[in-house]
Amino acid sequence: MDETKQTFLYKDLSGEIEAKIHNGTYHPGERLPSIREFHRQRNLSISTVYQAYIALENTGLIEARPKSGYYVSPVPLNRLQTPAFEKSSSPPRKVELSLIINAVIAAVNDPEMTPFGSSSVSSELMPVKHLLRIAKTISVKDMKTLINYPLPQGNSELRRQIALRTFGIPDGVAADDIVITNGCMEAVTLCLQAVLKPGDTLAIEKPTHFGFLQYLNAMGILVAEIPTDPQYGVDVDELENVLNRSPVKACLFMPSFHNPLGSLMPDDRKEKLAGLIHRYDIPVIEDDIYGEIFYEGHQRPSSLKAFDRKDLVMTCSSFSKTLAAGSRIGWVIPGKRFREKILRLKAATTVATASLEQYIIAHFLSEGAYERHLRKLRTAVKNQLIRTALAVQKYFPEHTRLSIPKGGALLWVQLPSGADGLQLYQKALEHKISILPGVVCSADGQFTRYIRMGCGHPFTETIEKGIQTLGKLAGEAVNCRS
Repeated sequence: MDETKQTFLYKDLSGEIEAKIHNGTYHPGERLPSIREFHRQRNLSISTVYQAYIALENTGLIEARPKSGYYVSPVPLNRLQTPAFEKSSSPPRKVELSLIINAVIAAVNDPEMTPFGSSSVSSELMPVKHLLRIAKTISVKDMKTLINYPLPQGNSELRRQIALRTFGIPDGVAADDIVITNGCMEAVTLCLQAVLKPGDTLAIEKPTHFGFLQYLNAMGILVAEIPTDPQYGVDVDELENVLNRSPVKACLFMPSFHNPLGSLMPDDRKEKLAGLIHRYDIPVIEDDIYGEIFYEGHQRPSSLKAFDRKDLVMTCSSFSKTLAAGSRIGWVIPGKRFREKILRLKAATTVATASLEQYIIAHFLSEGAYERHLRKLRTAVKNQLIRTALAVQKYFPEHTRLSIPKGGALLWVQLPSGADGLQLYQKALEHKISILPGVVCSADGQFTRYIRMGCGHPFTETIEKGIQTLGKLAGEAVNCRS
């Protein structure tokens, strides 16, 4: 059998079994059909069924018992409740940063900590040897070119490779439509500078990425926070209400695998959002940094820009979560409306992006290695995320809520009444564990009962013990208040 076809068959079977586990068709602790039973019933090869079971075992959804077969994990994910949807919006306001934000950032980046506070993906999952092999092929002639200042727009071959991977945008994307940046954050800040000035109002999701709030505070931008559903993304109807009563000049949204929620806007909602911004003629900055880390189907989610007919959406992304965080290679697709202004801002601020990293990544992509790497990465991160969710369900106190996202590497956890995310963060530091308290993810200090947990690192005994400790600390807080 063709290897690609067999891969799809085992993934289809494992996906079907996984869905039946999530919806309760298979009960926790229930024995699954044997490999030979599936082989006879479904006319699938024994190898295909075995691969499907191994894939599910790697996620922690099922477990093998010697001489007995495969069983559904006794921890039931289908009993998980989605975190509450905070539906209130607020008038434009200044961003008030939490006083502990610098300490939170320091803990997130401390290598001595168990890294639940980080949104990055472990270098253990990256193609380090392949990237090193490319670096070793650089000739003296190439290096002479690479140590000169590059063009502000970036390496032409890298831009071409990114354009080759970009589909669904109405007029298509060519290399000249892309500007290389120092990570996704620079891409976002260039876009913000292109459409806003101090004192202007920006519509953002609530909650949102704490890094955005830091920059908006420094830039003197007012924010109108739009309630955002943990499963389906920003509330488009409430956004329209805000647009009707506030002088919003631009929007900053993460439609695909939101940070910190993990939500994915369905296509019909993205289309509705695009129609709304067209009517109001308001630009939108789209952060699509997790778009490639999807778990369902064989195709990445559509970007918001795919529904843009008026050139109002500027899409930002990077290789930070999928290939090399330290390379700081990101990009923006600004569209013809904003392209020249973005280029001028790029040249006037950081001038250009490092040449060597652009060269290595361009070669990696041109060799066709990126898609193979992504397939492995998606499987690994999904396994880590589900195992983390299972451990939270097992060790955290009753009435803890979280949902399983369809992509990305983050879990948004709502703690039971009586527990406080900031206090849990402070207690966790004493045990060398970092988490992100939800209070830093909004402009007004909401989400005190929430934490964000990163799942980008391999699920080890240390990781499980860290979750067990967090659950114990959360349980102690609940018991003290009850």
